[in-house]
Amino acid sequence: MSVPGAVVGATDWCTHPADLAVTRVGGTKNPRTDRIVALAPDLVIANEEENREPDLTALRAAGIEVLVTEVRDVPQAFRELARVLQACGARARPRWLDEAEGAWAAVAPFEPRRTAVVPIWRRPWMVLGRDTFAGDVLARLGVDHLHATHEDRYPKIPLQELREAVPDLVVLPDEPYRFTADDGPEAFPALPCALVSGRHLTWYGPSLAEAPRVLAEALRAAGR
Repeated sequence: MSVPGAVVGATDWCTHPADLAVTRVGGTKNPRTDRIVALAPDLVIANEEENREPDLTALRAAGIEVLVTEVRDVPQAFRELARVLQACGARARPRWLDEAEGAWAAVAPFEPRRTAVVPIWRRPWMVLGRDTFAGDVLARLGVDHLHATHEDRYPKIPLQELREAVPDLVVLPDEPYRFTADDGPEAFPALPCALVSGRHLTWYGPSLAEAPRVLAEALRAAGR
């Protein structure tokens, strides 16, 4: 249940709910801090990976409380979501959060496990590396991505090297880069490709409740 007026501003890229009618304050990397200050919010919710420290410092200097989340795996996502809800003054734990925890507790990973490369950008090609939420999501579903021990979290890897890694499949989300059936799979002609929902792979929120089912179906279809 939403509370009218509880959210006064959102980034240009916030798409859920579809009818969210609030002031837009720019992107995560280039927020209009002056616009945020003018809204006089009680709280700004940020993320250590998405938001830049200078912007958060500017907001704090203006007297605004900033809560910064850090999410590197599924259990941490649940803890951070509970922390955000508490900070926002939620009167009760939402049903979707219980449903999401139950859905992930019931996950049966693929057997045998599969290996994957997971591009998140092209021009240049970038993939999931170490300590990422999306990597943990896939691992819990039984898919181990081949750059999980890379020193960088989102390394740039030449396309030829990605092909030569010979994974069981290539996982192509539709964000942050929008891979589609016509943009992405053609770069890996000898490998099965799974086009998956970036919202279910990289977001932590109500989408976590259906993410195990939605992602498993897409991954299973690609592996046939």
